[in-house]
Amino acid sequence: MKWPNHGGQSESIKKLLDIQIDKELIDFSANLNPLGPPFWLKETLMNHYESVTRYPDPSYSKSSVAVANHEGVEQDSILLTNGGAEAIFLVAKFFEKGKALIVQPTFGEYERACKHYHIEVEDVLYEQTNGFNLPMQVIGEKLKEKDVIFLCRPNNPIGTVIAEKDLQLLVTEGKKTGTYIVVDEAFVDFLPDSTTSLSKWLAIYPNLILLRSLTKMYTIPGLRIGYLMAHPTVIHVLKNEQIPWSINSLVDAVVPKLLGDKGFVKDTKKWFLEQSESLYCDLSTLDFYLSPSQVNFYLLQDKKQQNRTEELYYFLVRHGILPRHTHNFKGLNGRFLRLAIRSKEENQRLLVVLQKWRMES
Repeated sequence: MKWPNHGGQSESIKKLLDIQIDKELIDFSANLNPLGPPFWLKETLMNHYESVTRYPDPSYSKSSVAVANHEGVEQDSILLTNGGAEAIFLVAKFFEKGKALIVQPTFGEYERACKHYHIEVEDVLYEQTNGFNLPMQVIGEKLKEKDVIFLCRPNNPIGTVIAEKDLQLLVTEGKKTGTYIVVDEAFVDFLPDSTTSLSKWLAIYPNLILLRSLTKMYTIPGLRIGYLMAHPTVIHVLKNEQIPWSINSLVDAVVPKLLGDKGFVKDTKKWFLEQSESLYCDLSTLDFYLSPSQVNFYLLQDKKQQNRTEELYYFLVRHGILPRHTHNFKGLNGRFLRLAIRSKEENQRLLVVLQKWRMES
């Protein structure tokens, strides 16, 4: 069966499983903020409608300044991108025909981008039996052989966060061996405020490249907003590789306001903490395994019937719940489901269906 490579593909899943197109599915497969975009976004986009009749500022100066101020770095360390995907492919271009290490399971676009630019890829796996910890010893042994290591923090699909001390060790050793460490932080906005911002490390580690996305927190995947942060010499090279006018005028208009809306992020984090604590407790009571996630999604497996994950997937879909399969996540191979945290009512619906599964299986 040819499974979709990403979440949020409800229509494709319906066709794949021969489900009526008009059947309502609650989409737990896409890791977006269920609170939706900020209330002001629609009006702001309408107010800037006329900007689509003009070419955007090719330097995106207002947005670049807003991002730089938000991250506490110089503007020449910032590059706005057409979503996180463009950032990944631009970084892969920087290491064209080189050697990369990817820690799996993780977001599949790292490997896809590497293959596109003829980068030799080697995989290492998270230590699943130890709570999905980073395999530090294995990575350390391979570090000097590689041009770049791709890490996802928080990890997609697991939701775990690489320990700061482990990451610092990698960038420190990588600095000695000439190995770049690429850290994709697409979901970092969901982490507690106490989490150390890696953007402060850029001044110390010229071999560190950070990828960010505004898609997840603000629920705007259709607008395609991302950026990367790195040493100015790296940014200069990547700018020359980027397609002209990669960012559209509507995106350029809303970035400063998005980053300035501190209340939206604060309210989301408060809501997320309340929902996740309650949901995780209820799922554990039903005897389901949950990955030690710190963000708005998690891996789920029936601890009593670990070999029936695909049956559980079909059961959930038949009862109106769309999870994310893990067939194309290396090291998981379909043995888990990934689910996003959604509204209180939708999370309750999930619990009802899982209770039904537990009673019938």
